[in-house]
Amino acid sequence: MKVYLAVFSAVAVFLLLSLAAPTYAHHGISSWFDMSHSVSVKGIVTSFDWTNPHSYLYADVKDAKGAIEKWTAEMASPAMLKRSGWRSDTLKAGDEITLVGKTSKDGKPMMLLEKIILANGQELATGQALPAGTAEGGKAPKE
Repeated sequence: MKVYLAVFSAVAVFLLLSLAAPTYAHHGISSWFDMSHSVSVKGIVTSFDWTNPHSYLYADVKDAKGAIEKWTAEMASPAMLKRSGWRSDTLKAGDEITLVGKTSKDGKPMMLLEKIILANGQELATGQALPAGTAEGGKAPKE
């Protein structure tokens, strides 16, 4: 009887821990990105990945010395982007854009994208729900 109780307890603990790890691992964006302020960079789209669970935008951005940096911008899922008016062909290689978002904490040219400003001035929201208490103040948008 003691053996069964020990095995049952061990299996129960293992199952609970295995369920907690994926929940903790996903959407830890505040550990990767500096959520305290936004930055903007101007660049040229090199590619746009309309993929789940997150879409990605890649752009060439000139730094202060004129050298090209390869930026990566993480966005919401295609479903969230569609709700914000996006399509898979909204951005194309060669489009001039301004990216606005939260930069990576490790200094890499990456950001959590908040919005894009097209060359004609049109702004496109990314549908990205940011955590409560970020620089935008207050609560994250409802989905």
